[in-house]
Amino acid sequence: MVEQRRKPRLGELMVQQGLISPDQLRIALTEQEHSDLPLGRQLVLLGFVTEIMVRDVVADTIGFESIDLSTIVADVDALNLVPQDFSRRYHLLPVAYEAATKTLVVAMADMFNVVALDQLRAMLGGRIQIRPLLAAEAQLEEYIDHFYGYELSVDGILHEIETGEIDYNSLSAGGDEYTQPVVRLVGALLMDAVKRGASDIHFEPEYAFLRIRYRIDGVLHQVRSLHKSYWGGVVVRLKVLSGLDIAETRAPQDGRLSMNLCGRPIDFRVSSHPTINGENIVLRVLDREKSIIPMERMGLRPNTLEELRIMMTRPEGIVIVTGPTGSGKTTTLYSLLSYRNTEAVNIMTLEDPVEYPVSMMRQTSVAEVNKVDFANGIRSIMRQDPDIILVGEVRDEDTATMAFRAAMTGHQVFTTLHTNSALGVFPRLSDIGILPDIMAGNIIGVVAQRLVRVLCPHCKEPHELDDLQRKIMRLKPSDKPKIFKPKGCKQCNQTGYRGRMAIIELLRIDSDMDSLISRRAHLDELQKMAMDKGFVTLAEDGVRRIIEGYTSLAEVMRVIDLTNRLNS
Repeated sequence: MVEQRRKPRLGELMVQQGLISPDQLRIALTEQEHSDLPLGRQLVLLGFVTEIMVRDVVADTIGFESIDLSTIVADVDALNLVPQDFSRRYHLLPVAYEAATKTLVVAMADMFNVVALDQLRAMLGGRIQIRPLLAAEAQLEEYIDHFYGYELSVDGILHEIETGEIDYNSLSAGGDEYTQPVVRLVGALLMDAVKRGASDIHFEPEYAFLRIRYRIDGVLHQVRSLHKSYWGGVVVRLKVLSGLDIAETRAPQDGRLSMNLCGRPIDFRVSSHPTINGENIVLRVLDREKSIIPMERMGLRPNTLEELRIMMTRPEGIVIVTGPTGSGKTTTLYSLLSYRNTEAVNIMTLEDPVEYPVSMMRQTSVAEVNKVDFANGIRSIMRQDPDIILVGEVRDEDTATMAFRAAMTGHQVFTTLHTNSALGVFPRLSDIGILPDIMAGNIIGVVAQRLVRVLCPHCKEPHELDDLQRKIMRLKPSDKPKIFKPKGCKQCNQTGYRGRMAIIELLRIDSDMDSLISRRAHLDELQKMAMDKGFVTLAEDGVRRIIEGYTSLAEVMRVIDLTNRLNS
């Protein structure tokens, strides 16, 4: 009979990991004989380890995800679902509520407290899923007091500030932060922005007030107007969190901050800029969970996805992603890189700055403080035995030359370029200083894209096209497609749209195209050959999305010029 291997206990695991010594374990076990405390708690009381160290070891052992409560911001929606007395009785803390998936994230010290989870499900009426996370016991007690003991809604916090004074000394990142309402106000605004799906948060001081705007689905929406007296406390708190110099108000600054919002870690890239009314601060929301998506979920046509996969199989050459600022180029690049990101491949990146840290990729931020620019960075990376190189953006001749040199020496290179279309890449590269002879044979393909808002499925309504619109969409008199337009409802904050999708044109370069490029063929010749090979333009892809009911004609025309379709 084969003896079943015994799983190591908590104390043994902590000794194996070097967190405590065998002597400290023996002392804790001896003390435990005279008390009813679990071993982990006993080790904390003796001062050998911290609650967080015990939490992480337990989480690894039982296979649960853990959470550090000191990094999270309270979610009013989650707290409203669970009464305070219930939270204290069953020793659990509601951390976040995800309305889209009807999931409540709760922090618990005992992941096997089946009674608590059953009681919580019964109280919620069985209509909400529960996702438990392991938290340190001492932290849990502290933050139940914090989250239920103070006002956490934006309106409530504003009222609290109006009736008291701001203590600037308490706005630092340490100490009992929840006693200061400005700390809670900043946290509540960031939480609100993430819940609404904002990509950017603007704090804009005017002469007499502070304007707060969110960019949602590519469009700015004003959400709050606060008296200018609030701005001093808010700007200090934002600067402290993002590591900016509080005393410097006349020069632009850049920083970064991380918080646990909606039950997951979210980063913010922070930029301050001096204006005549004070410092303007913009936060870019970097939500890794939503921004790095597999190629299969990008919503591409089957033919486009197949072409993209063929491009990815070429071992050397350049893949160029093009489009204006905010068109999702970085998201597409990361999706392509994630497709190739395995232990067998060495991927190295140069970015300005690094937006999404990804495991197994060696990522470098291009900045003056690092003394690395794109051209010198590529030279250095080529000595690091890379298989794939990501160059954040080709801006000048030096960077372009080094990128093509890397492609010609057996590397797969990914980069971005600012042009209006896929075919516009060739005159743009010529303008930078790259010869057509160098382009031919070294460009794998070009992806041009735009982002359009998706119609809200709850309120979109049919739309009758007039003669001009039918001509723009090139519809025959017999064509009767069902076209929709936005209306607006509670689900989409009265905008008529929810979320965004990419409209893409993909130009794969083969030997026939290379021969045209090398002999400096006119764009018309290149376009004709591309069309003969099944090339689908941005305009055609946009019209397809309209006919499929995903978006509206007005939305596509906002980002793509469709008037050229009237001339042919």
